[in-house]
Amino acid sequence: MAMYNPPHPGEFITEVYLKPNDISGRELAVSLGVSPSTLNRVLNGASGISPEMALRLSKVLGRSAESWLVMQTNYDLWQARKKVRLGKIKRIELTAV
Repeated sequence: MAMYNPPHPGEFITEVYLKPNDISGRELAVSLGVSPSTLNRVLNGASGISPEMALRLSKVLGRSAESWLVMQTNYDLWQARKKVRLGKIKRIELTAV
């Protein structure tokens, strides 16, 4: 079942990890081994979670890399469903699958 309006992973990181633990984005960026500007783009929703970032987040925050990628995919798919118009898209008949 698809999640209704899933949060961007950056929002999730901020609300679940940074704010409750009084950790700054700069501190997390150092732990992740990325520049603060790179992490800031993720936290602000301007960039998504790449496989490389998912591995880093997994190591630092403890969730699996797969869970970070699924979270990003759910967010991206939700956004696409709001934008993509499929009314004129027709299914093709396949003779072999």
